[in-house]
Amino acid sequence: MKHFDMSPDVISWSSEETVIPYLYDVDKSWHRYFMDFKVQWKDNSVTLIEVKPNNQTTPPKKVNTRNKKYLSEALTYVKNINKWKAAEEYAKDRGWKFEIWTEVELKSKGIMPKSTQPLKKLKPYKRKK
Repeated sequence: MKHFDMSPDVISWSSEETVIPYLYDVDKSWHRYFMDFKVQWKDNSVTLIEVKPNNQTTPPKKVNTRNKKYLSEALTYVKNINKWKAAEEYAKDRGWKFEIWTEVELKSKGIMPKSTQPLKKLKPYKRKK
């Protein structure tokens, strides 16, 4: 990531090299969580960073609990919570920090990728006669 490469505060970083086991509450089995980033800072501290859309960091709104979209969002949220709990414990055991960066944090740090900027609405297609 360009941000980490250009930062004078970063000694080293890796992407998806830190693997954390976690128990998924839905199927009661162990899975592997590949952390988005592991960053070692100039002060020798280490931060594990997960990048997620902001809407995946909060429980889905209950509109219709039998709706497939709601069920999918609910399962995603449970899985994320299970992963993040495991990541927090993993980081804490090593004296590291764990952070979740959403588009809010990326914008505030000035590193929001252009490809994830909101798209302009397209005009309706009109076939030429």
